[in-house]
Amino acid sequence: MESWRGERRALAEDLRRIVGARLLDPLDILFGDDVPFGGAVTRDVLEARSREWAGVLLGLDDRAAAYLAIRLVSALYPGDEAFDPPAEWWGTPLGRAVARRAGHPAASAVPVSVAAAMLGITRQGVHDLVRRRKLDRAANGQVTTASIQARLSLTRGDQIAIITRRNE
Repeated sequence: MESWRGERRALAEDLRRIVGARLLDPLDILFGDDVPFGGAVTRDVLEARSREWAGVLLGLDDRAAAYLAIRLVSALYPGDEAFDPPAEWWGTPLGRAVARRAGHPAASAVPVSVAAAMLGITRQGVHDLVRRRKLDRAANGQVTTASIQARLSLTRGDQIAIITRRNE
């Protein structure tokens, strides 16, 4: 299990990379080098904010983490359609943090394949958790995102991280 500091570092780097690529790089392209918000100063601010955001997403304040996760997803993946990332997105540091803190931002229930990706397990593992009533099914047969989020928040890694952070 990755340490809390390692997880925080990986999440901060992922945030810096994604925000830079999806938001700052297009502005640099549009406005060029002569605009003050482009370049090193903005990248330095992004570096600091990425670390701050990672701390919030992995911190003890569930509400602040959920709101930040939703704000980040809304800013980074705007569109007229509901946010529906590919399964592999849930395996990224940001995807794991969003799953743990906000669930699926656009769905109350997801297919077994997405549930598996969100949990980082196989589809058979999801079926087993449903059968053992560790995950809930919606009326349409999909897995509820609330049960996925609850399952993620109960993982041993989260419990260890909370204890470690309290002792730091």
